[in-house]
Amino acid sequence: MSSLVPPFTLETATRKVRLAEDGWNSRDPERVSLVYTPDSRWRNRAEFVNGRAEIVAFLTRKWAKELDYRLIKEIWAFTNDRIAVRFAYEWHDDSGNWFRSYGNENWEFDAAGLMQRRFACINDLPIRESERKYHWPLGRRPDDHPGLTELGL
Repeated sequence: MSSLVPPFTLETATRKVRLAEDGWNSRDPERVSLVYTPDSRWRNRAEFVNGRAEIVAFLTRKWAKELDYRLIKEIWAFTNDRIAVRFAYEWHDDSGNWFRSYGNENWEFDAAGLMQRRFACINDLPIRESERKYHWPLGRRPDDHPGLTELGL
């Protein structure tokens, strides 16, 4: 993984995005927090998160509310140490109401390839269960499952 450090190429940036997707689909806050710097700063919707301990607390709350969470990320653009991503994830609340959440993230990495800043804008769209597009078993999205573009998202 040492090759997944700035400056990024299309290949390394694309791989970084897929690894981030895989991590978030694990729904393991501790595991996910390790790809961020110890003092990482986030803006997620209207919430500001600082450091790994707050990242773990944030993700623990998130995945307690967003049940059966499944995520797809896609690279949008990149530069030397930054990657822009678009994503969509599906989840339901404890009352069985389904949502597809759409968003964009801007990431900035340190020299070791850890994310030091993450800015996310997200919108939730209520959907019927029959409108779901993500049906793989919980965990990593299978390699043969369509991405956002192929799904028309």
